[in-house]
Amino acid sequence: MSDELKTWQPDPWVTLRRFTGARIALGRVGGSQPTQAVLDFRLAHAQARDAVHLALDMDALRERLATFELPVEQVSSQAADRAIYLQRPDLGRTLSETSHAHLTGLDVAGCDIAFVLADGLSALAVERHAVPLLAAVLPRLQAQGWKIGPLVLAEQARVALGDEVGHALTAELVVMLIGERPGLSSPDSLGIYLTYRPRPGRMDSERNCISNVRPEGLSYPAAAHTLLYLLTEARNRKLTGVGLKDDAPALESGTAAALQET
Repeated sequence: MSDELKTWQPDPWVTLRRFTGARIALGRVGGSQPTQAVLDFRLAHAQARDAVHLALDMDALRERLATFELPVEQVSSQAADRAIYLQRPDLGRTLSETSHAHLTGLDVAGCDIAFVLADGLSALAVERHAVPLLAAVLPRLQAQGWKIGPLVLAEQARVALGDEVGHALTAELVVMLIGERPGLSSPDSLGIYLTYRPRPGRMDSERNCISNVRPEGLSYPAAAHTLLYLLTEARNRKLTGVGLKDDAPALESGTAAALQET
């Protein structure tokens, strides 16, 4: 028996670990953490770093989006590469001149809503969760008569880039699906940001956010349910942000199953 096993002390709260992925009740060996806990931490840290630097596979994502039968456009921010993107957040919030000219030249005037799929700080999140979420949301919006603009893939993008994309497309609402900053137990969290009448210069307080969309966090049906509610209310009340609260009714099991099956 190793010296660590001889001195390992279990934590009395260990039963609580089934409720959370947080690092709680790890036990101890003398005054230190057990070796396995240290190794798990290093693995999680490496996965978070990989998520930040992973490039979004635009071609593969475009192929998966073909199922929605909507135009797909691709843009980039003014951050020329990942290194500049990480050092200059301001450049990630602004479209390149070429991308801005491309979007303003499209004939999509008057679309009700535009969706932007952006790498953000975790391309992994977009690759894993954007398509299942859209599969739950788009058919319902189309059934309700919403005019959907092109799906825009954005590279080296920050949240505010969605406002510029929506403005260039003259969309009434823009929904930004973007990889969130990785956590040590969540390298693939998808964030959803919703802005009414998007335009450059919008403040964070003028957007709504739905966070941590992934099977281990907020499920696709729950996220879709909240987003559909906020979109409807945003259009009716002509606003987003601090004036628009998530007062969506509870998600019933039948609705959740329908959203999951889409």
